[in-house]
Amino acid sequence: MRFRLLSFFLIGLLSLSLSGQNSIDLRAVFNIEKKQIAISQTIIYQNSSNDTLQTIYLNNWNNSYSTKKTPLAIRMADEYKNEFHFAKNEDRGFSVITSIKENQEELPFETLPGKIDVIKVELNKPLKPNETYKLNLSYLVQIPNDKFTGYGITPTGDINLRYWYITPAVYNGEWQYYSNKDLDDLYIPEADLDLEIIIPKGYFITSELNVSNVIQSIQNQTIKLEGNKRVNNKLFLRKLPVFNSIQTGDFSLISDIEDPNLAVIDKVLITEKITKFIFENLGNYPHEKLLLTNIDYSKDPIYGLNFLPKFVHPYPDSFQFELKLLKVALYSYLENTLLVNPRKEQWLLDGLQIYFLMKYVEINYPNMKFLGTLANFWGIRSFHAADVNFNEKYNLGYMLMARTNRDQPLLMEKDSLLKFNKSIANKYKAGVGFKYLDDFINSDILESTIKSFLAQNQIKQIKAEAFENYLKNNTKKDIDWFFKDYLTTRKKIDFKIKKVFKSNDSITITIRNKSDNNLPVSLYTLNNDTIISKTWIENIKADKTITIPRNDADKLVLNYENIIPEINARDNWKSLKGFFFNNKPLQFRIFKDIEDPYYNQVFFMPIVEYNNIYDGLTLGMRVYNKTLLRKHFNYQFEPKFSLKSQSLTGRGNIFNIHDFENSSLYSLNYGIRGGYNAYAPDLFVRQITPYLSLFFREKDDFRSNKRKILNIRYLDTKRDEDVNNIANSYQPNYNIFNIRYVHSNDNLINYNSWLTDFQLGKTFTKVSFEYEYRRLFENNRQLNLRWFSGAFLRNTNNTDSDYFSFALDRPTDYLFDYNYLGRSESTGIFSQQYIDAEGGFKSKLNPAFANQWITTLNASTTLWKYVLVYSDVGLVKNKFNSIKFVYDSGIRINLVTDYFEIYLPIYSNLGWEIGQPNYDQKIRFKFTVDPKSLFGLFRRRWY
Repeated sequence: MRFRLLSFFLIGLLSLSLSGQNSIDLRAVFNIEKKQIAISQTIIYQNSSNDTLQTIYLNNWNNSYSTKKTPLAIRMADEYKNEFHFAKNEDRGFSVITSIKENQEELPFETLPGKIDVIKVELNKPLKPNETYKLNLSYLVQIPNDKFTGYGITPTGDINLRYWYITPAVYNGEWQYYSNKDLDDLYIPEADLDLEIIIPKGYFITSELNVSNVIQSIQNQTIKLEGNKRVNNKLFLRKLPVFNSIQTGDFSLISDIEDPNLAVIDKVLITEKITKFIFENLGNYPHEKLLLTNIDYSKDPIYGLNFLPKFVHPYPDSFQFELKLLKVALYSYLENTLLVNPRKEQWLLDGLQIYFLMKYVEINYPNMKFLGTLANFWGIRSFHAADVNFNEKYNLGYMLMARTNRDQPLLMEKDSLLKFNKSIANKYKAGVGFKYLDDFINSDILESTIKSFLAQNQIKQIKAEAFENYLKNNTKKDIDWFFKDYLTTRKKIDFKIKKVFKSNDSITITIRNKSDNNLPVSLYTLNNDTIISKTWIENIKADKTITIPRNDADKLVLNYENIIPEINARDNWKSLKGFFFNNKPLQFRIFKDIEDPYYNQVFFMPIVEYNNIYDGLTLGMRVYNKTLLRKHFNYQFEPKFSLKSQSLTGRGNIFNIHDFENSSLYSLNYGIRGGYNAYAPDLFVRQITPYLSLFFREKDDFRSNKRKILNIRYLDTKRDEDVNNIANSYQPNYNIFNIRYVHSNDNLINYNSWLTDFQLGKTFTKVSFEYEYRRLFENNRQLNLRWFSGAFLRNTNNTDSDYFSFALDRPTDYLFDYNYLGRSESTGIFSQQYIDAEGGFKSKLNPAFANQWITTLNASTTLWKYVLVYSDVGLVKNKFNSIKFVYDSGIRINLVTDYFEIYLPIYSNLGWEIGQPNYDQKIRFKFTVDPKSLFGLFRRRWY
């Protein structure tokens, strides 16, 4: 009897413990032809908090594809990814929920406003602490096309799934739910999974779960998958067995990441090598399988390797494959075991991934260079870039954003980061930060702490703050600077050796901290570039003076090994041999290079350009000081010889940049530029322009495309007199003071921009205003509106000359702002170049100019895909003439908006232009070959 009571007691305890375990039971029936999954699901979830819950939240991320107004769609539009907006309705996914029940009772539920992929469910009774709820759900999943995020159904019928079924949201004192934004950062509690997958025959299924049973029927196969304490819900259905599994003991690494240049045995050895490295540094993996996919790698590649053409092989094939596999393996391991909120505390996952990626290269490829084998090529090995080690690229990647004042704090939520920061800069800063911290703490404390922390918190919902407390308990050093300044702020790191007093046996040094932070810096003493000593200097508020032994040192250097991500290392050293040894020698280089802080670098680059038809092809040399990382003081001179005009031409620019971190005014540029080039056959213009530019942005939202620019300049222009053209020869030399303010919000769906311009010259004063609006509607119809108004406040110019007048269709561009290929042409193909400016008309009408005032409205809308219909209307007023009403209309072929467009006039004041003689001369073109303008296509997606 006593034994029976004990048995019942043990069974009761077991059932109680099991009831507290989160679990998801799911039956999914796949209909490949309809791209649908019919799901019946049970969710059991324990309230592990101290709060009583009346409402719960579920993640339904497949529904984030359902409309063009979801957070996922909006983010894609913000980054100019138009595939989703222009996709067919059947290519978008959605979820249709038929019921959510608890104890056979229907529960009321709704999607959240603005978050259509989050479900709010009202429970039928309050859920007390440690109690569990059990929900039964029935719903239909429409699988999206894989072209949007990599997950979905492919054109060949393969299916890649992630976030495909409904999951509970985490509650840890507050609900942790948010929408899918293609960041692969769903935050869910661990749960035991029991899935029954019914798919047609002919498909191979791959997941991290264990296959417990397979049942074959005539047409279908039923696969049962199970796994304990899981957060990963990836599932792949492929018609061919593309995933390979490599077993190491009781652990399998499953991957479809391939390298055709490697033999199978090499891949096996590399996989075993990576597995051993991960287990030694992070601990054993709690599951039997780790799944690595090419989709994961494409979303987070080894940047640098992925930009190289396939025929370029600067690195050994084994090295490339190892790093691909290792990077995906590290992150997959961490996201499945270290359960922090990946939307809010991404820095910890990223930092550990990059830190151990760097360590792997240090151990296995200590001599690998940033340029790989290219560093040994003649002509390349003389560059400083050839001396840079592979791991230094992480510092460079972060510095690209820090030097341009676009960096963001590591603790900023992932969906608030610029794409470049999310994908590259912040990941690299986090990894380099761990390296910085490790070097400061020393004695391998950081790595042993990481390993033990991961072991103690494996598959537990934690906050990154727990890691901070754990690390602080394992070191006596003050590391508050890392968690307060390095993680939470954008404060740059910049130290300087200010003063040095030397004696025979000691050195007294004053070190200046040029930034408002409390970060430490390492001080090295060197003799013939050999390290004698290394000292960490802490608590440098502004200036700090210390005295150290001399020990035959001949040089002092801060951050000599470049471990600290310092924004400026050019003032980090002092020679002890005398004052003149501190002068940096000049270094001349062909082509742009990575900055070498120990030299004053001057770069030369041959240039071949075609800027206009009068100069023709120009050959010259660019002399400049700009490195791959932006500097504050810049100069650039471009002497050129023009083959057609047989003349020396060129341009130059000297300017300085001031950045402001926590202000809407984020950058101020001032300088002077000049140029000399042809503006007509055998006629040249010389222009000198001092200028000041102020740049504004949303200081709390770098992802916002709202920009404001105030540009103030004074243009001193001298032109060769055109004796054959009286109108253009009038006042060939002139000076103009110009103020222009631009306010823009550049987005794929909604675009609006306005500017106001004021010009003051000797013979005139004029003001103008321009407003542009674009809207892309849900039916893919595009509407473009542009309004321009300009008026002379004073105009004493000769009425026979329209050189300074407002233009209806083709501005004279007396400020030389526009990239005209043939600015003085009145006939021929180059006279047909169209630039959106002033009146904005496409047809050439009379009056073509306005010397008093002008107002126009330009409009266009979609006919079919990239074909639009346009219409322009306006009023033109000239002195001594009545107001003229003008209009035109036609077809606009929009190949690349703002970069390559064709305008075909149809009807205007001239009548039916399409039936008139020489119609080919009426067609207008908008095109650009300017590399800086074309780079804008890339920049608007990443910055």
